[in-house]
Amino acid sequence: MNQPLDRSHILTEKRNPRSEKIDALSTIDILKLINEEDATIHEAVAKAMLEIAQAVDMVYEAFKNGGRLRYTGAGTSGRLGVLDASECPPTFSVAPDLVQGFIAGGYEALRKAIEGAEDYAEQGAEDCQKYGLREGDVLMGIATGGTTPYVHGAINYAKSIGCKTIFFTCTHKEVLNSQADVIIEVLVGPEIITGSTRMKAGTATKMVLNMITTGAMIKWGKVHGNYMVDHMAINEKLVDRAIRIITELAGVNREKAYNVLLEANKHVKEAIVMAKLDVSLEEARKLISEHNGFIRFAVDGE
Repeated sequence: MNQPLDRSHILTEKRNPRSEKIDALSTIDILKLINEEDATIHEAVAKAMLEIAQAVDMVYEAFKNGGRLRYTGAGTSGRLGVLDASECPPTFSVAPDLVQGFIAGGYEALRKAIEGAEDYAEQGAEDCQKYGLREGDVLMGIATGGTTPYVHGAINYAKSIGCKTIFFTCTHKEVLNSQADVIIEVLVGPEIITGSTRMKAGTATKMVLNMITTGAMIKWGKVHGNYMVDHMAINEKLVDRAIRIITELAGVNREKAYNVLLEANKHVKEAIVMAKLDVSLEEARKLISEHNGFIRFAVDGE
């Protein structure tokens, strides 16, 4: 085995002076220290807002033009990408193929650590091909330490076939040597436990992924006000939520809302337009389509 790369200059590998004696603290003081460090994450995310906005617009444009979003990473980074992708279909009623994540080491790596899988750039490129990455898609590589060969290999392949690319990291972007179209640098600082990027870096990753997919879906008409109006009511909790949304937005009672929801095959967006304008399901779908998926404009005629 060759001598590994010296990563001591990487921000996520540095030692946090505040936690040098954490092993000597009481339970409550350990937790207070972790919480105090976590409280700094939102400030680091806020400093990257311009780049996050660029990523949102890039993903939205891809969706609008038939493209898809793909996350890739290793370890915690890869798992968080898969998690965010898996939550998009039930939340926004999108096809499962629209947002997907793949992780170094494959499905097995979701359940247990397969750390060596991240060391091969060629595997990142091969997995892009395996999972059908194509021109017009957006690939977001997640590597909080910035050096993961698997992620760099995936980014380089994606660019070579005409994909837009995003790189997320929690270290200084100057050390990345990446040609990604957008680099999101969220400097959360050294971890409480040195190098344990499942902590602050992982939390920052989840926050940013939430922002990117949610922002793109809002721009795509999947949200009305702050209601998720484009979900399917597929269980009792979601049926109740749908009824409450319809009563609020269409100004009808619960019984009317429930009946219209059933007529709309439990599609909330169509049910709102049907109840608000007293139109058929076919007419509701036509109005929604004419207004690019935005029911605000469909019902207001703007």
